[in-house]
Parts: sequence; C-alpha cells; structure tokens
Amino acid sequence: MLVCEPAAIAVGSSESSVGFERERELSMPGLPAREAGRIRKAGRMSAKPGMQPLAGLPLEARSRIVGVLADIDDTITSEGRLTAAAYTALERLHAAGIKVIPVTGRPAGWCDHIARMWPVDAVVGENGAFWMRYDAQAGRLKTVFVGHPPADRQARIETLAAEILAAVPGCALASDQFCRIADLAIDFCEDVAPLPAAAVDAIVQRMEAAGMRAKVSSIHVNGWFGDYDKLSTTQRLLAEEFGIALENATQREHWIFVGDSPNDVPMFGFFPNSVGVANVLDFVDRLEAKPAWITSARSGAGFVELAEALLAARHAGDAHRGNP
Repeated sequence: MLVCEPAAIAVGSSESSVGFERERELSMPGLPAREAGRIRKAGRMSAKPGMQPLAGLPLEARSRIVGVLADIDDTITSEGRLTAAAYTALERLHAAGIKVIPVTGRPAGWCDHIARMWPVDAVVGENGAFWMRYDAQAGRLKTVFVGHPPADRQARIETLAAEILAAVPGCALASDQFCRIADLAIDFCEDVAPLPAAAVDAIVQRMEAAGMRAKVSSIHVNGWFGDYDKLSTTQRLLAEEFGIALENATQREHWIFVGDSPNDVPMFGFFPNSVGVANVLDFVDRLEAKPAWITSARSGAGFVELAEALLAARHAGDAHRGNP
C-alpha cells in the first residue's frame, strides 16, 4: 500500500516516482488478503473494465491529469477528521499546478470556509446546488447557485424532515443542516448508530415520493428539489470559470475524480479515470457505475495514495523535459 507521510517526501521527488513505479509491479502489498480479494472480485463483477488497483494506472494517463475533483467525506477525510497527511496532499497538488476542486454534499456554511481557507481552486457543494470560488486578489468569494428552486422549498424541507424523523427510528437531522441552503440531509451513521440498509432505503423512498432527488453518501441521505447533481454542476463550473468543456472526451481525460459512495456515481460513470478509495467497496452493491480504479488504502489515506501517484507522474514528466 503506497501511503507516504507527505512531509517526508518533497513534491515530485525521485523517491516518490520510484516508489509508485515499484508499487505498480507488486500485487497489493500491505493490503489484507480479504480486502485485496474484494477489490479483484469487484473488478470482475463490473459491467465494464473497472475497479482495478490504482497502481496499474499507466504513467502516461497520470501525466495528462491537470485537475483533481474529489469528494470530501471518507474520501479526503478519515472517520470524520481531516488528517495532516490528507491536507498536505491537497497543498502539494495545488503547489504542483494541479487544480483541486472538492465536489461534496456538505453544506454552504462548510463550503464558504473551504473555498476561502483550503488550498483549492473552487468547491461544489450540497450535491451540486452551487459552487464557490475565492478570488484571493480581490478578497472576494463568488457563489453561483444552480437551478430554480420552488418558492416554498424551505417549508417543504422542514415538513419532510419531520415526517422522516417520525417514520424511520434512529435517524436524525444532520448536525450541519442549520448551514444548508438547498437540501435536506438525514444522518444515518455520522452522529447516530449506523442504520441498516432497509432504513436508508426508507429515507430515500420518502424523499423521492416528495419530489426530491435523493442520493446516499457515506454518512447521510441527501435530498433536494432540482434536476442538478454533482456532475452537472461540475461541468458548468469548469466551463464558466476555467473554459473547460468536459463534453469533449479528450478534455475529460485530463481530469480525475475520486470518491467513495453512491452519490458519486454520476462522476464515476463520466470520467474515464475515476478513482474510488478502498472503502467504496462498502457500497459496491449500490453503485450503478463503478470507478475505473481503486486505491489500496481507505478514505484519506487513499486520497494521499492518489496524490502521490499524480505527483510522481508530474515529476517524471518534468525530468523528461529537463526541468528541475
């Protein structure tokens, strides 16, 4: 398993490059045999080639990547925490000139902080309800909302929340609901004891019956009124802010998405080099589209593994061009 303490290896160091190339030659060292078996089995079960160990992603494909789109919960974070290693990986990607854009179900209040404080180029929040981008030179945060919400959205959200809490024992309103603008988040395992799949399905069904789109993350069921999702808003963001048309297949090959749960399915299916951190296997039966690649490490350590792979490729390309 290639999980390095980022501070111990400089950006694009030769040790990083050599380490990842060596990892490609090995099966999945350091990964428990049962977990490695699950990864291989998931790859065989996929309807198309996919769920292959990240170590097999070719150097040429990695060297083309100019931007990373990443889920946050249990992808960048680990068990509810943003580790020093994962944050350093964000900084190193940003410093290397690779754009970093979190694409998350987390609320507007969180995204305001992330856009201003994290080493990122923008953030998509509440499963695509908006994007935020901080202009450091102007000292101004830009927020763009997507769609045309119903005038009574908040009242409908509050009514439905009360119905779900009464009908599904053990669930709770997400602790971050107070700083959400566009969606309803029902907690099924963040601050409550994990609920069974049947309970999660019941929450989804009630949201959909009320006219919402509903998606399951690793911790919440999110529901919203509107025809947007993580993918559609990401496409708009990249087109309007960076002049990138993801409808172009060649452009898509220059971006990579990494996630871990069913609400990432639109992104997994769209990007040819989509990546799942190892804990995506916890939801493999709920994934209508699977990621092409999978890390050997779970959660934030898996994100670090991906960052190391991309930085190694960037360094290899610089060395080939004679750059220091």
